[in-house]
Parts: sequence; C-alpha cells; structure tokens
Amino acid sequence: MFYALAEHKIETHGWQFEHILQDIQTLNERATRGELHISAISIHAYAYVLDRYALLPCGASMGDGYGPMLIAPKGTSFPTDPDALRAWLRTRKIAVPGEMTSAFLALRLYMGDVNHVVVPFDEIFAHVAEGKADVGLIIHEGQLTYEREGFVKLVDLGAWWKADTGLPLPLGGNVIRKDIPPADRSALNEILRESIQYGLEHRGAGVAHAMPLARGMDTTLADEFIGMYVNEYTLDYGDSGRRAIREFLSRAHAAGLIPAPVELEFVS
Repeated sequence: MFYALAEHKIETHGWQFEHILQDIQTLNERATRGELHISAISIHAYAYVLDRYALLPCGASMGDGYGPMLIAPKGTSFPTDPDALRAWLRTRKIAVPGEMTSAFLALRLYMGDVNHVVVPFDEIFAHVAEGKADVGLIIHEGQLTYEREGFVKLVDLGAWWKADTGLPLPLGGNVIRKDIPPADRSALNEILRESIQYGLEHRGAGVAHAMPLARGMDTTLADEFIGMYVNEYTLDYGDSGRRAIREFLSRAHAAGLIPAPVELEFVS
C-alpha cells in the first residue's frame, strides 16, 4: 500500500511521513492511546477508538469469501456438521493473534465464548504444532500454506461470513486522528489513496518492496497473498464495504462483544 510513499514515487505536497512497521495487535493498542497520527487498525479495535480517530475510506483489507482460518494439526479428528464443530471447538484451546483483532471478533461471532491464548500472529503454527494449543486462528500467509506446514483447515471465517451475510468480512482499515483539521485529513487521504493506486499500477515493484517482510514466501506466493487483501476495496470500501463494517460491528454490539453502538465516521 505504501511503497510509493516509502520510495518517494508520488508528490506529498509538503507532508512528511515516518513509516513504522509493527504487528496489528501492537498498532491496535497504540491506537487506544492515540499515539499515531495515522495507523492501520483492526475494524474490531476501531470500536474502541471512536473518540480519537476517523476511518479513512482507503486502506481496507477485506476478505471477500475468504479470511482468517481455524487450523489444527493434520490427523486431528473433528466433526464436519457446523453445530457439532462449534461445540467441539468450545472444548479446545485456541491460539489467537490478539483480542482486539477482527479475526478474534469474527471467531466470537461464529462460536460465542472461546477458550483462548494470545500468541504473536507469526508464532501460532509453532504454538499449535508443539501442543500448547489445540487449534490456531491464522491471519497471515499461512492461509495459503497451512497444508504444506502440516495443518488442516477447520473453518474459513471469511467464507462463513460471506455465506451468512452476502458481504465481505471487514478485517483492517486505516484511521486518522480527529485532532487533525478536516481539510488536512482529506488532503492526507488523497496522498494515501494515490500511494495505493500507484502500488496497484506498479504491482511488480510494489511486491518487490514488500519482499523483505515476506517471512520465507517466494515472490509468486507473496503476490497471491497481497492480492487477497490489497485490491479495489483498498482504494475505497464502496457501498458493500461500508455495509459490511456496519453489519460486523452491529452484530458485535448486539452480542455484547463491543461496548457501544458504532456510528461510522469516514473522512470525506
């Protein structure tokens, strides 16, 4: 998304950007403290920072029929009937990548209470393989490599959500602090959108820029994974993306999983 900004490929009109690379759970926690002017954030976590941040209309990561997965070691015996599977999962310990992630909220919407342990997202495979948890909730490129790594898929929460609602599963977005004047927020949004557009139009260079963070993926696999979450939704949520966020957080509030109803505030 931000290759063009980081490599000075676009005009920033006097604005200077410092790029901070951290995992999503850390960024969620920093957002609750209002530490960053602009941040990636889980849509789940957005429900807790409404007083500090507005959503930018660009920067979305949506799972359109796919998304976070529950995996277990190959050879695990589990029921395939949906209700029986939910009951089975409630008796297992599940490694999750953070309680403020959208993946965790989707899991709670899918099955209710979860016996879980929080594990850094890139350590979940190892945690499950070592028997420290029975099941893992994965949000990374493991969605493409879990079979190769020795695991079996139990549930794809993005596929479940799409079947249930007809909408993409909203996972991540970008937010901007409300103490930045509205005109500046709009100007910054245009710069970020231009960076995303540039990356989509210069895909090979953008993927190459991201490869140092690829955690062992080759370029082909990295390109496939990026394409799942950086696409037309990333340029703008559109009507379906906005409806998806409203449905996601409305269900969460109705289930008592977030503290208050959420009125979405997008930068125009």
